Amino acid sequence: MQPHTVLKRLDAISELSKQGKRINGLLRMMASPLLWEQAYAEIASNKGALTPGVTNETLDGFSIERVERIIGQIMSSNHRFTPVRRVHIPKANGKTRPLGIPTASDKLVQAVVKLLLERIYEPVFSPLSHGFRRRYSCHTALEHIKKTWHGVKWLVDVDVVSFFDNINHSILLDLLRKKIDDKRFISLIEGMLKAGYMDNWTYHTTYSGTPQGGVVSPILANIYLHELDQFLTKMKAGFDKGQKRSKNPDYDSLARKIHNRRRKLTTMLETGNDIAGNAIITELRTLEDKCSDMPSTNMFDPNFKRLLFCRYADDFLIGVIGSKAEANEVMHLVMDFLHTNLRLEASPEKSKLSKASDGTLFLGYTVKTFTGKQVQRKKIGQWTVRKRNPSDRIQLRVPRDRIAKFNQRQG
Repeated sequence: MQPHTVLKRLDAISELSKQGKRINGLLRMMASPLLWEQAYAEIASNKGALTPGVTNETLDGFSIERVERIIGQIMSSNHRFTPVRRVHIPKANGKTRPLGIPTASDKLVQAVVKLLLERIYEPVFSPLSHGFRRRYSCHTALEHIKKTWHGVKWLVDVDVVSFFDNINHSILLDLLRKKIDDKRFISLIEGMLKAGYMDNWTYHTTYSGTPQGGVVSPILANIYLHELDQFLTKMKAGFDKGQKRSKNPDYDSLARKIHNRRRKLTTMLETGNDIAGNAIITELRTLEDKCSDMPSTNMFDPNFKRLLFCRYADDFLIGVIGSKAEANEVMHLVMDFLHTNLRLEASPEKSKLSKASDGTLFLGYTVKTFTGKQVQRKKIGQWTVRKRNPSDRIQLRVPRDRIAKFNQRQG
């Protein structure tokens, strides 16, 4: 394909994907050197780009001749992926996590496949999926929660056991076939998944999972969990109820009394009755203090419900405005979906339901609601009225143990 034809085809892929159409001709597009140049530019400067796999080959000084040879192998269906080199990376808790390092050639093939998959899936991925995506990050996930999760009462935290190791290959390939009508391209991805790994120079077959460290693994993980995003979106549509909370009758009664007292005070001051006016001012302050400590709406209105969620890779958090029983049901429905549809298990020890005011840990921060007690005064017309901070707003806090560890590292 000519470069301008490839660029035009890439743009068309995104539009076709948004229309729900299956995409074909992907393997044929991989014959274009333009994609390989772009893929090389994206991964060559990455940390670890020069780390070799099971061979001594690296991306440093990768030649056009080598690329042409790989393209020829792919076009003739003769390309065979080399097992990844498995290393074990220490974790903060003293344990380790496995990391798979492909050969330089396989890194480049994966990078080209990733470019094409992004064209297909980025237009249809949920905006609530923040992991391993351009212009998304842990920070965008946390900011979204902080800015939009107002009034949440319960936090549902479902911990998936060894997600990357337990991705079911058959399910993943079937999901890819839903959007991709190219058997040879699907077979190429299947070859990546089943390449196996070398641990201490001992070969192991891979029956499930995608190797952490693989260039294409993050987007394959997002494709897999896109099903969860769609499930939660559908659940949200059936769960959400009401336009806004009903008013708190006690608050309305106090607000009317304050309004009436202000009108009466105006009359007193106009007639020069300062003594009676001072008594009303004292009463007004007492009523305003009561009002400041009282919600203006019914925070437990059964006719107002919301389900919120946010995902970063396999870390996801669900917020519920509703009863504890409803939040508990949401948690178990999600766990059942993961088990039945994606063959993933949730840890019964780590998965939990928390009061939003108590908070839970998400992406290294404690996410919890708070109600500010500060009351500001604001001039409206001739009156200075009190304006309090909204209740049940999300606050992000750094856990104390993280601060302690940071101070130890710096000290």
